[in-house]
Amino acid sequence: MSPIPHFLVIPFPILGHVNPLMRFSQFLVEHGCKVTFLNTEFSQKRAMAASSSSEQHNNNKNNKNSINIVTLPDGLSDEDDRNDLIEFHHSLKTTMSEKLPKLIEDVNKNNGNEESKISCIVVSVNMGWALEVGQILGIKGAVMCPPSATSMASLYCIQRLIDDGVINSETGLPIKNQELQLSPDMPVMDPAKLIWSNLGKSFFDRMVQETQTLISFGQWWLCNTAYELEAGVFSISPKLLPIGPLLPDDDLNTSTSFWKEDQTCLDWLDQHPPRSVVYVSFGSLAVMESNQFRELALGLNLLDKPFLWVIRPSNTNKHNNNYVLPEGFKGDKGKIVSWAPQRKVLNHPSVACFVSHCGWNSTIEGLYGGVPFLCWPFFSDQFQDKAYICDVWKIGMGFDKDENGVITRKEIKKKVEKLLGDEEIRENSLKWKEIVMKNIAEGGRSSENLKKFINWVKE
Repeated sequence: MSPIPHFLVIPFPILGHVNPLMRFSQFLVEHGCKVTFLNTEFSQKRAMAASSSSEQHNNNKNNKNSINIVTLPDGLSDEDDRNDLIEFHHSLKTTMSEKLPKLIEDVNKNNGNEESKISCIVVSVNMGWALEVGQILGIKGAVMCPPSATSMASLYCIQRLIDDGVINSETGLPIKNQELQLSPDMPVMDPAKLIWSNLGKSFFDRMVQETQTLISFGQWWLCNTAYELEAGVFSISPKLLPIGPLLPDDDLNTSTSFWKEDQTCLDWLDQHPPRSVVYVSFGSLAVMESNQFRELALGLNLLDKPFLWVIRPSNTNKHNNNYVLPEGFKGDKGKIVSWAPQRKVLNHPSVACFVSHCGWNSTIEGLYGGVPFLCWPFFSDQFQDKAYICDVWKIGMGFDKDENGVITRKEIKKKVEKLLGDEEIRENSLKWKEIVMKNIAEGGRSSENLKKFINWVKE
């Protein structure tokens, strides 16, 4: 009998990485694997504070469905700024890489026998240093990609884009005004809107280094997508393996949210007829300028529709979002919450559409819910995700900005009404929902790929 694979899963400690890697861990457990999930002490503290019951975060090793959660310090104090991703990454790497071998030794010792030792380390982007540690210790390594497969393919192709004279080797910005196609079957991309393009030179330098590490030490780049969603991507590298969409089992006690979810919004949704509510949420990182926030509020005011609007708390004590509802905002048709159980919201029959920043996790959850999108991307991979939503899958629309770069209240009202009157988009949304559900069902392509990966670890 072959030993049970034991995975050490290490996300970059932001919600957009922690959530999909926790979902991935759930799927591994369901396939009979052991999982140790490494959170930073700071992230775990936030998750426990946000949870309605700290029991959700107990290790409870006797429960066959449990995921063993362990922590390491990230090298910063609670008051330090974790929004500076370059400094944050440097602190993580220097602090955690030094402590990781001892943690692996302790986990192996606590498991009690040779066959239960950690057999594979799986990391998200920005945590490639852990794969280097793993190789030194003789442990297999893989990457679990929180962004789309297209975003990961663009990272994989950085050196090619530099060699072909498409982007500048120092800044990552396009050398000339031209469209880009990473492979013949992929949609055309704007090189000025690649995943790193508006995040600065230091971030690009970091991505170049990180990509080389992931290529060198990550045998597989596991993608939270279905093959049909991004079919052209997978010819770029055999490392890219679609295993999604990974959606959590709500019965398992593995909450990782950094904010307390307001469950009352589900009762509120129950009081509304099917396909009547406009859901608005911009994820865990996006920050909206005050004048744009005002236009959004007054645009929702103009709608002849109920709306559920997530206005997220600040990410840090130092960076207050300063969201103040404008004079004239009534909000009598809507409900505002600070954080929502999004997957449940998007699967609720009363939700008519999703006004979204187009982060990949939200995109996947909207696809699974069969909900049409109104796309409002802010940065990084969100522009590529919008292109898939609007131009490839044809399940959404974008907003047009005015001469000052603002999406006006009238534009918001107009696009909501136009989207909700578009039956073709609605039908496409239901069609793509069926496709992704088939992929994760028993015998589906994504399900079989996950088994392929687990069998590789067993070898």
